[in-house]
Amino acid sequence: MTDQNAELDAALERVVEAARAHLTAVKAAEGRMDDDDVWQAYVNLNNASFAYDEKMLDAYGEVTPWDVESIDPDEADQRFGLGVDGFDPAESTDPYPQVLSVRQRRDYRVPSISALLRRAEVARRSAVPEDEDPGAVETVGEAVLELLQAGDGSLSSLDVPELEPLDGLLTVSEISEPLDLEAFEDSDGDGPFAPKQGDLLVGRLDEHPYLPDEEEDHAGHQH
Repeated sequence: MTDQNAELDAALERVVEAARAHLTAVKAAEGRMDDDDVWQAYVNLNNASFAYDEKMLDAYGEVTPWDVESIDPDEADQRFGLGVDGFDPAESTDPYPQVLSVRQRRDYRVPSISALLRRAEVARRSAVPEDEDPGAVETVGEAVLELLQAGDGSLSSLDVPELEPLDGLLTVSEISEPLDLEAFEDSDGDGPFAPKQGDLLVGRLDEHPYLPDEEEDHAGHQH
């Protein structure tokens, strides 16, 4: 069992090294979702975790909490289109002249104000040091903003029982100039979304809340 223990220790060390490399890549990417270094580090971490899990199973019949499958880096790159052709934006010879603008609206009903405020206060407390007073969340709008901030702005952070999703929509437009945040006051919620002369609406996707007891697909349709 000594050799197996040594292999298990080495496999665990590779997981730790891969996790550190992944964290470094994520920090360097600063939120870019299509960063090649992040993807490669993710694949390495996934495969190191898979190998450790397999060795743990072989040595002791034990498993880890990581429910992962091995990823072939070449096949994954072909599937997701990452790093396949060595694309470098700086060397591109066919830039698209327009800017693509994706805009989304989703409405929610609040079944219980008190429950939503409690959830938001939990999210706020988790974001501040224990010795600081996070303050109370006082309005439903403030609560929703708190949940969005906790989820880094992702609408998936609003997929909670305390919010009942209503209809929404998503639009894709071609515009001539990208958004200039400095051109709008912080209190201006309409200006950044208002279309300008020359903007072209490519299409709209209607979003309907999914109800499990309904058989029809509510994935949305294009206009």
